[in-house]
Amino acid sequence: MIKVGIVGGTGYTGVELLRLLATHPHVEVVAITSRGEAGRPVDDLFPNLRGHFDLCFSDPAAGELDQCDVVFFATPHGVAQSSVPDLLEKGIKVIDLSADFRIRDIAVWEKWYNQPHTCPELVGEAVYGLPETNREAIKNARLIACPGCYPTSVQLGFKPLLEKGLVNPEDLIANSASGASGAGRQANVANLLTEVSDSFKAYGVSGHRHLPEIEQGLKDIAGGQVNLTFVPHLLPMIRGIHSTLYATLNTKDVDLQQLYEDCFKDEPFVDVMPAGSHPQTRSVKGSNVCRISVFCPQGGDKVVVLVVEDNLVKGASGQAIQNMNIMFGLPETSGLEAPALLP
Repeated sequence: MIKVGIVGGTGYTGVELLRLLATHPHVEVVAITSRGEAGRPVDDLFPNLRGHFDLCFSDPAAGELDQCDVVFFATPHGVAQSSVPDLLEKGIKVIDLSADFRIRDIAVWEKWYNQPHTCPELVGEAVYGLPETNREAIKNARLIACPGCYPTSVQLGFKPLLEKGLVNPEDLIANSASGASGAGRQANVANLLTEVSDSFKAYGVSGHRHLPEIEQGLKDIAGGQVNLTFVPHLLPMIRGIHSTLYATLNTKDVDLQQLYEDCFKDEPFVDVMPAGSHPQTRSVKGSNVCRISVFCPQGGDKVVVLVVEDNLVKGASGQAIQNMNIMFGLPETSGLEAPALLP
């Protein structure tokens, strides 16, 4: 059994890790830390886990993480940097769900996250954990930078087009909408039910900190420069992401449906929908699946790609576990095969 620790287990990605790992056939969760909740039973804070975990939150300084084979960081940005070097030195693998190691350019990271990076020496080693583009590197990694939720949907949606050079990479547009859980489990007036319900809005139009991560990933896929207009939106629901992507085709001599089906035919967690389908966020709720549809409206030169995912699963904790499975040579789908929740 793989011994797992979780740092920062009181947030939404932390409890989602616990929910998914509770039935993982090859994992034992041996430590979950929280300075604010140290000593409190996990199932007292998260009653949905009653009967699944006989654990209490512990202080990260207590040393319980030393017995782990892998540690997940489900912490705010900037937190993992102080602990990761020590864990790696002890031979413990790390999967970081924050943005601390995603962006390779340190100056860019510091600009968008408005703080100094205290562990720049590990950024070059960290493997970006998008399995559909980086599976071979993930296998031998000891430090994984798990992608953000918006970046996952946008990169997967554009991947087939950019790999084949079928669109103008200088004019990409992504309109992406997320449920309120994407903002994390924190007290914030803007995320109250009465503020979010029955409303729909864009935000971060002048610049969002997921933009440099998305552009970096798209450049890697395209093998050259890209220019992306990224506009995030807040949906009046708890979880789920819907990204609508736009690009201009260089040629009309391509079967887009076949292109996408061929690109993702061996990917266990990417479902290319039948031609003409419009994927819904409820079809992926609670699952690690990303569903994609592709259109060429009115037979013109614009391609429209629709992508849905659960921001807490394929956009965060499920993808983190998918990375763990690859790192430890387990079946990639272990612990992640449950279908989505309906209704």
